[in-house]
Amino acid sequence: MSSSGLPFVGPAVAPSFPPRYEMLREEHEVSVLSDGRGPDPRGTTVINVQAFSPPPPDYLLWSVFNTLYMNFCCLGFVALIFSVKVGDPKVLGDVSGAHSYGSTSRCLNITALILSLAFIILFIVLLATGVIAVVKGIPWQGE
Repeated sequence: MSSSGLPFVGPAVAPSFPPRYEMLREEHEVSVLSDGRGPDPRGTTVINVQAFSPPPPDYLLWSVFNTLYMNFCCLGFVALIFSVKVGDPKVLGDVSGAHSYGSTSRCLNITALILSLAFIILFIVLLATGVIAVVKGIPWQGE
C-alpha cells in the first residue's frame, strides 16, 4: 500500500517466460474414392466448381438520367428506386432477386424514355402546326 492508503498499481510487466501451449495431436481419417474393385491408389479428389455468372446490371446511371431529364409520370424515379434495390440481393448472393429488380428497372426506364420522347415530339409537332401558339411581346388587350 502506498502512503495515501490506496493500493500501489505499478506499470504492467510482461512475464519473461513464454505462455504454455498444449500440443494437440489430431488424427484424421481420409476416405479414398474407388471404382469398386478395391482402393484407388491415386487418391482421387473431387472438387465442385460453380460456374461464374456476372452480376446482373442495375441500370443506375440510366435511371438517374431518366429521373433528372425524362421523368414522365415519375417513372424515372420509380426506376431509380428499383435500380438501387438491385444492390441488396446482389450483396447477399441472390442472383435471381437482383435480376428481377434489374429487369423491372430496365422496363421502367424504357417506358419512361419512350413516353417522354413521344411527349416532346408531340409538343414540337403541335408547336410547328400552330395548334399551340407562342405569343411573345404582344401585350394583352382586354375590353
